[in-house]
Amino acid sequence: MSEQAVENEEKIKDVHLAEELSSRYLSYAMSTIVSRSLPDVRDGLKPVHRRLLFAMRQLHLDPKSGFKKCARVVGDVIGKYHPHGDSAVYGAMVRLAQDFSVRYPLVDGQGNFGNIDGDGAAAMRYTEARLTEFAMALMEGLNENAVDFRETYDGEEEEPVVMPSMVPNLLCNGSAGIAVGMATNIPPHNLSEVCDALLYLIENPDCEIEPLVKRLKGPDFPTGGIIVDKFESILNTYKQGRGVFRIRARWEKEELSHGLYQIVVKEIPYQVIKSKLIERIANLLFEKKVPLLADVRDESSHDVRIVLEPKNRSVDANLLMEHLFKQTELESRFNMNMNVLDSEGVPRVMDIKTVLHEFLQHRHNVLIRRSQHRLDKINTRLEILSGYLIAYLNLDEIIRIIREEDEPKAVMMKEFNLTDNQAEAILNMKLRSLRKLEETEIKQEFDDLSSEKADLETLLSDTTRRWEAIAGEIRQIKEKFGKKTALGRRRTDFAEAPADIEVPLEALVEKEPITVILSQKGWIRCLKGHADLNEEFKFKDDDALQAAIHAQTTDKIIIFDTAGKFYTIPANEIPSGRGFGQPVRLMIDLGIADSVSSMFVFEPGASYVIASNTGRGFIVDENHILAQTRTGRKIMNLADGESSVFCKKVTGNMVAIIGENRKLLVFKLEEIPSMARGRGVTLQKYKDGNMSDIQIFNEEDGFTYTRAGGTKTETDLLGWLGHRAQIGKLAPFGFPKNNKFLKD
Repeated sequence: MSEQAVENEEKIKDVHLAEELSSRYLSYAMSTIVSRSLPDVRDGLKPVHRRLLFAMRQLHLDPKSGFKKCARVVGDVIGKYHPHGDSAVYGAMVRLAQDFSVRYPLVDGQGNFGNIDGDGAAAMRYTEARLTEFAMALMEGLNENAVDFRETYDGEEEEPVVMPSMVPNLLCNGSAGIAVGMATNIPPHNLSEVCDALLYLIENPDCEIEPLVKRLKGPDFPTGGIIVDKFESILNTYKQGRGVFRIRARWEKEELSHGLYQIVVKEIPYQVIKSKLIERIANLLFEKKVPLLADVRDESSHDVRIVLEPKNRSVDANLLMEHLFKQTELESRFNMNMNVLDSEGVPRVMDIKTVLHEFLQHRHNVLIRRSQHRLDKINTRLEILSGYLIAYLNLDEIIRIIREEDEPKAVMMKEFNLTDNQAEAILNMKLRSLRKLEETEIKQEFDDLSSEKADLETLLSDTTRRWEAIAGEIRQIKEKFGKKTALGRRRTDFAEAPADIEVPLEALVEKEPITVILSQKGWIRCLKGHADLNEEFKFKDDDALQAAIHAQTTDKIIIFDTAGKFYTIPANEIPSGRGFGQPVRLMIDLGIADSVSSMFVFEPGASYVIASNTGRGFIVDENHILAQTRTGRKIMNLADGESSVFCKKVTGNMVAIIGENRKLLVFKLEEIPSMARGRGVTLQKYKDGNMSDIQIFNEEDGFTYTRAGGTKTETDLLGWLGHRAQIGKLAPFGFPKNNKFLKD
């Protein structure tokens, strides 16, 4: 074995695969959480945003300077600080420049940076950028030892661990990200209101969350809109750090001539792409799912202007908008999850008070560090100025020492008790500084710095003064970016939570009587008017009638199949005409091996007994049978070989069941449980065969069955009266041989 092979073999270690995978995946997860996806609670930035802003600062791209190509900025970021793809960095940069994505843009972009229609930005070689005033405030103090720095990935540069963040960026601009096993989604807020909450917290550090929320009010989205949540709901969201905000588009009614009007949508919910919203409304219009709407068009320029034309002048605008709110992104929901990295770098979900407190503590630490840094600078300068003053008092001797002595520095230090820095500064002094005016200026600077030093020492020793200083900084920021400015005005308003208005089908569809016909082969159609249900309807060869019911075009038709599913079909969508209709499978996703058991008109407040062929069943009310999609709603669970074949409306207090063995059982309806879903209980017990029929009736009326010459009603129930799950007794003489109570 070669020497290299022996050396390689010595490096091989035996490890458990499961432990190694777990360890490495944990490292990857923590890297994603801490270094990519979650923002820091102190400055509200992720690493890519922090590095991007720092790189732009290093390039001197302040608001008063000219623009530079974005490609230049991205190159610096990925070359020095962020070793990832340029598209990811440029994408982050674009978003920070979009005034419809961030509430207070951090990048001032020149060129095509995308739009609210969802169009992407131009390539970075075409666009230019610089920092905004808000971004500069975020980084104020970086050169004053306000925060710690660390080495970059290659060790050649340094980058800040966190920004000094004079502005509360986390709440003002929000954040969103998906890590491993956790995510964050924080809405933007109004800076003035965040400042009000911070000032209140400084004055009342032990306050409850409610007064803070009253000042914070709620999110302030860059695209405006209206938040339609109650204060209690908003308060609970901020207490838990999680919750949902409902946002609606802002619209108004514009009156036209001849009594006509149109609806103009001027603001849409946050993160809704306008082009897709209009496409969605147009599709609904094409599919005739918004019959109150005649047309939609986009008249937007820089501002949003979506025009909706009602069908006619009699259409209620509020009813039309409620219909659109339910079916489109004109109403959206923002799911808040305030999951951030705390000051120790630990991810956790915070309530609003904790977020504000963490920011204030960060500003407190920054104030101490900046003050100490300034104090150190002053002490150094005062040391030099003291040396200068000594030099002016002993100018002739200083000049003699410099001209005659071989080691003038050492002699001066010994002669005048100077420090090394003082002596070095005197030796480096220019001749022009020896004039009398310069001496006066030095004395004035010495006095000013001494006064400032005393003030800083008092500040560093007095906690109350430090918090007063922080409050003053917050007021300055509020004044600079507050509601008096175009950037700072509140854009999102609040409104009372609207009542859950159910748009009645009658408002959308003209009410007309129809007869719905379903064939045994599964073809469905409707005829105008209420036809005689006993007449002979026409069907295809080898097909026949299964069910025919009277309904209105505004009704909902319920279908129950052999797999235990309920389906809902709007009556107005059933094809009409003299043909054979269309297969019901085109309207609902009926299983290949399944068929229709029952068809009836939906009745609010009604209950139904559903049962399988094996005699198991339960009661279900109308709240559980309505299906929202064509896939139906599974209600009855079935065993292998079992099928759901009966669905009878509850119209009495007694149940009569007969099996294929002609055993009849009568018991009280109350013995059948009500369930939302399940297999049910045994209604009648059988040794052989299955259940044949079921009837629900009132005890005083008795059950009815067909017999020769007509029907008979049996009111003497004693012979068959029992309890659920019993076998029962033989059916009465003359009971139909097909074991059905009545003809279908």
